[in-house]
Amino acid sequence: MVLNYIWITFFVIAFVMALAKLIFLGDTQVFTEIMNSTFSSSKTAFEISLGLTGILSLWLGIMKIGENGGLIATLSRWLSPVFCKFFPDIPKGHPATGAIFMNLSANMLGLDNAATPMGLKAMEELQQLNPNKDTASNPMIMFLVLNTSGLTLIPISIMVYRAQLGAAQPTDVFIPIMLATFFSTLAGVIAVSLYQRINLLNKSILCFLGGISLIIGTIIYFFSTLPRESINTYSTLFANIFLFLVIIIFITAGIRKKINVYEAFVEGAKEGFGTAVRIIPYLVAILVAIAVFRASGAMDIIIDGIAYLVNLCGLDTSFVGGLPTAFMKPLSGSGARGLMVDAMNTYGADSFVGRLTSIFQGSTDTTFYILAVYFGSVGIKNTRYAVTCGLIADFVGIIAAILICYLFFYNI
Repeated sequence: MVLNYIWITFFVIAFVMALAKLIFLGDTQVFTEIMNSTFSSSKTAFEISLGLTGILSLWLGIMKIGENGGLIATLSRWLSPVFCKFFPDIPKGHPATGAIFMNLSANMLGLDNAATPMGLKAMEELQQLNPNKDTASNPMIMFLVLNTSGLTLIPISIMVYRAQLGAAQPTDVFIPIMLATFFSTLAGVIAVSLYQRINLLNKSILCFLGGISLIIGTIIYFFSTLPRESINTYSTLFANIFLFLVIIIFITAGIRKKINVYEAFVEGAKEGFGTAVRIIPYLVAILVAIAVFRASGAMDIIIDGIAYLVNLCGLDTSFVGGLPTAFMKPLSGSGARGLMVDAMNTYGADSFVGRLTSIFQGSTDTTFYILAVYFGSVGIKNTRYAVTCGLIADFVGIIAAILICYLFFYNI
């Protein structure tokens, strides 16, 4: 529903802006430019979708091997001691625990198609424990904020889009996204824990968060000590080593599970073609809306206005061009994706803004969509502080994305 209003708004504002430019500025070309933008953006959307087929097939095939090889179940077992502390109201051994683990593990591995049904199943199990059926319970809120914070280890779709749009090193945003999404998730967890009075000083939680924080801090320190011209080189190198290692681990897991690895890959790869075809109408819809919005001059007014305010504060304005993606992400995933693609088309996939929008896209998730779908699936009307905590995570993710992008990609 939110995306419906956003989509309509883009066209209405574009028309009003174009009409004003025609009447008051005598711009007789503005409507021609708008219509030309609809044709070019439609073509771009189709070309992007077509180009996604091969890469999507590859990674969905690899992910299917990992899924059938039991990696999600393994992650669930590893995380069990910690997550029990974050969900103290769930009885030990309750089915909700397994569903939550499966959902979060699938999200971390980029298995979106598997994550959603697992998440809905988790909500059903949590609703059975909920004494007030129309009010969000504490475990529900913690679970959904972990989802909205966008914690992911392998941002496949973003790397796929970057590859299709001509990035020299599509994986160079991998480590920055991992860092930004960590800070977003940490902020969400802390916010919910404060509301729910969860003891973050618990030994298990401290060891878990402290260990991850130490790793993240080490990564940031390492890259901050490198010459600026070397940061991108090492970031890309480590990202590619990690990603290829993931492929090897997934294949090894499949071998140990004694599954037919090749057939599992083919099964997952088939989904890649279907996914690429299915997104064509959605991508056309959002890219055309953004194109007319930009062609009318409305996008420039917004960006220039923000840049002016940022400049008044004495700050660098290089990041401003990526802010529309950041603002859109909590509202609509496809809308933010369209703005990311538009930014990479406008500024270049390897530009500062192009990389920043990629990090924005990977650092948080669609807060309002997730809350609406998951709460709606079990009839929750009173969401309590879920939106507040979700938006806190989003805000921290945006700030972290900007700072990390400056560290990795500014003036390279």
